Amino acid sequence: MTDLLLLHADGSTRTESLAEAPAFRRPTRPLTSRVAYAAAHVVPRIAGENVPGHPADIDWDATLAFRRHVWSWGLGVADAMDTAQRNMGLDAQATRDLIRRSAEAAREVGGDLVVGVNTDHVDEEHIPLERVIDAYVEQLEFTEEQGAGVVLMASRHLARAAQSAADYERVYDAVLSRATGPVVLHWLGEAFDPNLAGYFGSREVPAATDTVVAIIERHLEKVRGIKMSLLDADAEIAVRSRLPEGATLFTGDDFNYVGLIAGDGERHSDALLGAFAAVAPNASAAIAALDAGDTEAYTRILGPTEELSRQIFAAPTWFYKTGVAFLAWLNGHQPAFTMVGGLHSARSLPHLSEIVRLANAAGALERPELAAARWHSMLTVNGVHR
Repeated sequence: MTDLLLLHADGSTRTESLAEAPAFRRPTRPLTSRVAYAAAHVVPRIAGENVPGHPADIDWDATLAFRRHVWSWGLGVADAMDTAQRNMGLDAQATRDLIRRSAEAAREVGGDLVVGVNTDHVDEEHIPLERVIDAYVEQLEFTEEQGAGVVLMASRHLARAAQSAADYERVYDAVLSRATGPVVLHWLGEAFDPNLAGYFGSREVPAATDTVVAIIERHLEKVRGIKMSLLDADAEIAVRSRLPEGATLFTGDDFNYVGLIAGDGERHSDALLGAFAAVAPNASAAIAALDAGDTEAYTRILGPTEELSRQIFAAPTWFYKTGVAFLAWLNGHQPAFTMVGGLHSARSLPHLSEIVRLANAAGALERPELAAARWHSMLTVNGVHR
């Protein structure tokens, strides 16, 4: 068995034994105890001009193959979300192409798909509320035409334009009235995007929760639930306890998802996580254990992935996409460690080395020998030798 060479921030190295491939098996029946979506990334074309400031040039075969990989493990795909580098390299035209192509692929395999709806195709930074509504509706209508489920993402335009909680209610009321099917709302914290500080009208979570709950209660027939990504387990549990019957809390807490998904015996969170794109087989096996009533196996399988996820999502949190793409490369799901917008340069070698160590410990290296070979080749290119 190969040893892994690991790099520390001071330049020193050490080796660690490479673990065996995890013995997870793809489910033969649908997962039932929890609904789980993995927020998938995009794979750039190797010969493309995927540098800062250029439009995304995507390897569609590899990008869609990754989605089929997620579906094959019984998970749903959440597409065109932050993990796909919206606002960080993925331009408006590429986003539309991604939604259309992913919807076609989902129909081919019978996969569960939801996609992000936002206002980010509008170039101006500051627009009035009426234009925010129009921008949301334009993307909403396009997405529904493709037959995909909707995640109504937090909008930077709305965060800039809104002066009060009432402004948020006005916009969401108008957009939800135009939706033809249930949508998932999205509450993204400023750790992921500082532009969204004070979303839903307040920096205080209880006050913002009042606004969220009021919106959901008025539109319960149109709202499937809400994805929370505040990285605050107590805040999520508090919101979860206030949701009206029929509305689901989808955890987006990549720091605390193990306990939130397990629940407290009365309520639990379902999942819509970028972390699950990095550990889809582990997530699938853990939920299958819950299906079988084996909470001990659930914790044993999924528990170690949480430390890995915390490293991937370490501050500055918005660069977590780099870790997701890095693991996809190590696991053979893309031909090179590259990202649109050149974002593969957003994390240091020691940071990536710690991802390798934790992925090895968590059973998240699907093909350990391949992962080790790719990692060692990357170290060699960067002048790190045994």
